[in-house]
Amino acid sequence: MRHVVEMTVTGSIGLVSIFFVDLLNLFYIAQLGEQELAAAIGYAGTVLFFLTSFGIGLSIAGTALVSRALGAGDRHRARQLATSSLVLVAIAMTAISLGMLPVSGWLLTTLGAAGRTHAIADRFLWMVMPATVFLGLGMMYSSILRAAGDAKRAMWVTLAGGIVTAIADPILIFGFGLGVDGAAIASVISRLAMLALGWHSVVRVHKLTSRATPAHVISDLKPLARIAVPAILTNLATPLGNSIVTAMIARYGDGAVAGWAVLGRLVPVAFGAFFALSGSVGPIMGQNVGARLFPRVRQTLTDSLTFIALYGLAVWLILFALSGPIVHLFGATGEAAAVIRFFCVYAALAWAFNGAVFVANAAFNNLGFATYSTVFNWARATIGTVPFAMAGAWIAGPAHGAEGIIAGQAVGGIVFGIASILICYRVIDRLGQRPPDEPPMPAGPPSANSPFTSGKAATAGA
Repeated sequence: MRHVVEMTVTGSIGLVSIFFVDLLNLFYIAQLGEQELAAAIGYAGTVLFFLTSFGIGLSIAGTALVSRALGAGDRHRARQLATSSLVLVAIAMTAISLGMLPVSGWLLTTLGAAGRTHAIADRFLWMVMPATVFLGLGMMYSSILRAAGDAKRAMWVTLAGGIVTAIADPILIFGFGLGVDGAAIASVISRLAMLALGWHSVVRVHKLTSRATPAHVISDLKPLARIAVPAILTNLATPLGNSIVTAMIARYGDGAVAGWAVLGRLVPVAFGAFFALSGSVGPIMGQNVGARLFPRVRQTLTDSLTFIALYGLAVWLILFALSGPIVHLFGATGEAAAVIRFFCVYAALAWAFNGAVFVANAAFNNLGFATYSTVFNWARATIGTVPFAMAGAWIAGPAHGAEGIIAGQAVGGIVFGIASILICYRVIDRLGQRPPDEPPMPAGPPSANSPFTSGKAATAGA
């Protein structure tokens, strides 16, 4: 539990800073007093969420393989995997962001954006989307540091982005009068700051990279893709579900979308520990899987769920008490205020079950069952979202349809949270019964001195 809490707390500070960047952007934009601007940021954020989720999926693969190699005592292999992960995330994020730009307008229209709101959101995307590669590299650097057990430097990589935004946002938005354009520029600068600090920590301090060669990158593509492809598919399910809900809420006007945009940035900040926990338990589990210490893998899952329950309850009580001030802080009125208040008072309590899904997904990815996390996430984003949200809107009626959609989404999360954890325990127990000479998925082709071939394993401080 001490290791879980330490890795999660340090990871939370850094990860929340990424989400805090978006929350700060929305907060400052809200001070301009135009509801269309807040709605535009909400629509743009939904599109950018797809790219961020893609980067997270790639980072999961890098974390899993590097931590396994370190846990097995094979530092040479870990350096090669770290380098290949960075090269692949740079290529992939650049290609995808440039590919999405020409269809950004169509994506916003599909989500329900129209008129001035659509034009503002599209301009924001064209300014920020090309810089997504910097965010992807920053996240990968942070993940490599977590795989090495350096939670403090991993925290500072992401925290740097939040600090830069906190300084640049008010200067650019109000000082230079750039408005939404200023928020976009601040986002780009913050991502460059993450990239710079991450490079220094991984390359200069830990020396966890090696010279990149096409042969090494190509050879590492298969083991990385084995985890990255299902992890990416898994992570893309969340923005898909978010897009579905955004399109449904858009039927109730820009006010409802503005309130949903606030929640889309408030929730990751409030529940950032859940996101950090899923990233933190991965290296812990990965190192112990490499050392074949499956009782510790199971205990890590149990301790994580205990943390989720206590943290989730505490955050809900805080949101419940501060629902009024939060509405006032963002200048929300009408439907926007109703959506925010409903979530804080009622739906936030169900977020502990979403945390359970995140942890189960991290466990599946590091145990060699990444397909399981893909299935659960997509089922939750579709079966666990659409029918539940539609039922919620129908029960709530036209006057409170947006609140009903949020309630339905929360109920679907509860169902799939319980199911994912039950199956995760069964997977761990099954792996623990394997013969000692049958190793869990190794971190790619082992080198000559790899403990996977000699039968030895090291805990690497797990």
